[in-house]
Amino acid sequence: MRQLLLDLFGAAPAGLARDKAPTPAFAHPRANRAIVLEGTPIAYAFRRGRRRTIGLAVDAAGLTVSAPRWTPLAEVEAMLHERTRWVLRHLRAGDTERARALSERIAWGDGAQVPYLGQALTLKVERAQGRRSATAIGDGPDGPILQLRLPEHAPTEQLRELTEAWLVRQGRALFAQRLDHFAPQLGVRWQRLSLSSARTRWGSASASGAIALNWRLIHLEQALIDYVAVHELAHLHEMNHSARFWAHVQGVLPDYVERRRALRQVRLPSW
Repeated sequence: MRQLLLDLFGAAPAGLARDKAPTPAFAHPRANRAIVLEGTPIAYAFRRGRRRTIGLAVDAAGLTVSAPRWTPLAEVEAMLHERTRWVLRHLRAGDTERARALSERIAWGDGAQVPYLGQALTLKVERAQGRRSATAIGDGPDGPILQLRLPEHAPTEQLRELTEAWLVRQGRALFAQRLDHFAPQLGVRWQRLSLSSARTRWGSASASGAIALNWRLIHLEQALIDYVAVHELAHLHEMNHSARFWAHVQGVLPDYVERRRALRQVRLPSW
């Protein structure tokens, strides 16, 4: 049975009090219309434009529906009902992903934990006058401890920045050491190392010998860092992913397939 399409910012239908409208299970932050699909109230962003067909898109914000300027709302509603399973499946998947991301968000403060070389790095925060500093002070019951000194009223953002700066320094030193370790085994020479903050790429290499590695690799165990280092060094032989390229990688890391698979499963905390 077709459900009623409600305009969030329009007048409520006769006999329907506005405070009786169902609370959306999924609500786009820029929602201007709502619909109920299989008993699930959804508030979505609706827009018209110079297009020929109705388009549905689900992202981290929620559901967006785009339609040609001349398309009747009844036709938009019919499309949503036809694609009910698709819409709900993608909204639920996105909802699960957002909940997971929130659960992985670092709660910055004394005792917070940040992944470091595959372990939990515990932050020990001390409030004191003087310069900010970050110093590794050995291991605790859960792993290594990083002591951070900050002024009494320093904002949380400074704690995050100080921790990141320490991790970046550790990463630069370790990555250079691993590149030096593997380059002779591959018979190549790298020229320059830079660190990136890319969200979708672990590393890159150029024919000139310049290598870029994502500083967030420092969160991972060394076996995965080594895989990325060897991968980029192998590109100094082959600037592609041909069989010859993978032969170079395998010659140094016979288990590279397992390491590559593990790297694809990595989930980093949200900063």
